Amino acid sequence: MRGASRASLAEAKERLAAAAAGGQASELGDGLFAVTTLLDSEPALLRSLSDSARDGQARTDLLVSLLGGKVSEAALDVLKGLVSSRWSAPGDLVDATEQLAVLAYVEAADADGQLDDLEDELFRFGRVVNGHPDLRTVLSNPFVAAERKRELLNELLGSRATTQTLRLVTQAAIRPRGRSLDASLAEYARLAAQRRARLVAEVHVAAGLTAEQTARLRAALSAAYGHDVHLNVVLDPEVIGGMSIRTGDELIDGSLVTRLASLRRRLAS
Repeated sequence: MRGASRASLAEAKERLAAAAAGGQASELGDGLFAVTTLLDSEPALLRSLSDSARDGQARTDLLVSLLGGKVSEAALDVLKGLVSSRWSAPGDLVDATEQLAVLAYVEAADADGQLDDLEDELFRFGRVVNGHPDLRTVLSNPFVAAERKRELLNELLGSRATTQTLRLVTQAAIRPRGRSLDASLAEYARLAAQRRARLVAEVHVAAGLTAEQTARLRAALSAAYGHDVHLNVVLDPEVIGGMSIRTGDELIDGSLVTRLASLRRRLAS
């Protein structure tokens, strides 16, 4: 987002944090996700609610007439702030609503002391989906009923993941909003990491790291980047030895396979 939309989203995040502090963050997220789906399916309504040529109070009145009593008061208050703000494009309003829904679930996980679990589970479930084409096909197929996807995800994650992880994965599978499932999960994980202004590093290793090694690596990366760094560790037999680390667009590759490839290139030249 740029310009007016970026400023409006920043203000909305502040309102969300205040609303979520009341202990109803999950319910807040439910309502915001429901409105995201509504706005995606009703482009005329989206244009009306995001049209800065219309008076802000008129947009708010329209919102209340449609959603009053259908979402929580906390969700309605956050939505009032959204529709009374200025947006550079109609799509920015619905994207902002989705982001706030995710952040509401993140706030709920943080309140339960499960934010680290949420980030790890989103990442690892994305890896599971990528490694099982049949599962990916079922969860990504628009012709598979939403209830069937819910049942499958409950079977897979119901007793193995936090409540907020299950809610976010289910949302990504049922309402993809034009993204692949793994892209949605990656976006949700990014927003969770952004919640406490930290970077995410994907570390590929041939063998698991000990707790001491993990702590040293996290400390080294945090010092290098000037931010707290969350590690997603992937066991990757192709690494052979050493490790490769990707943080955003930057790759630090210290794996043995890369060093061997470099040696072969030098010998061939």
